[in-house]
Amino acid sequence: MTWTLGVIGCGKMSHAFLQGICRSVGQDLESICIYDPDESRLRLFEADFKAVTVSKADLIARSDLIILGVKPNQVREALEDTLVYWHEDKILLSIAAGVRSSYLEQLFSDRVPRVIRAMPNTPCLVGEGMVALCAGRSANAADLVRVESLFLASGKAIIVKEQDMDAVTAVSGSGPAYVFLVVEAMIDAAVNVGLSSAVARELVLQTVKGSVLMLEASGEHPALLKQQVSSPGGTTIAGLRELEAHGIRQAFFDAVEAARNRSIELG
Repeated sequence: MTWTLGVIGCGKMSHAFLQGICRSVGQDLESICIYDPDESRLRLFEADFKAVTVSKADLIARSDLIILGVKPNQVREALEDTLVYWHEDKILLSIAAGVRSSYLEQLFSDRVPRVIRAMPNTPCLVGEGMVALCAGRSANAADLVRVESLFLASGKAIIVKEQDMDAVTAVSGSGPAYVFLVVEAMIDAAVNVGLSSAVARELVLQTVKGSVLMLEASGEHPALLKQQVSSPGGTTIAGLRELEAHGIRQAFFDAVEAARNRSIELG
């Protein structure tokens, strides 16, 4: 199937999104039309994806699927001057965190496109992303499957209920930042006990990578694998005791809950 894509809002997430899509659809991607008020972002997308800058009206007319990649508080402004150009044959794929499909659909009155929401994360850039999808009232199961196929080379895609999207945003959408923070802290801690920055980085990155692969390969609960590393009276249990004493578990509970609540507020 040949795709013609449109992108309204050429931000960082749209860029990561497109990198995965281009890997997935390959020669089936006929063209990419883009619109953004920032000239520098347009030039970047033109260079990286051979995209064509057009007006929003032309973008909607040319495209089968239009990615809405603006910030949540910019959604109405981005769409309000385009409403007469949409119709039910178009798929609107929104990556605006927290913005409900019902809100998007009511903007269009009687010219409602098929709305699908997506929550990708930045590891899409390296083909290891996580994308969650949900359909609005105007979209159907075939639309979801068609959109899901775009992410075959981006990592993994799952279809969820819209009521779960705020939690998804808090876990996988924001999750890479949590992981980067933990990795940064481990590297700094390694330097603090005398290792060089280069050695600390190599040790930590491979340890994190290997641990994730071990979780995937074993299928075991992380608590069991943690127990297997923790010898009685040993070094690991001493370190774990300190992490628990400093509230690492509660910190993650609070972080995910705060991110979920912020997603609700943005919507």
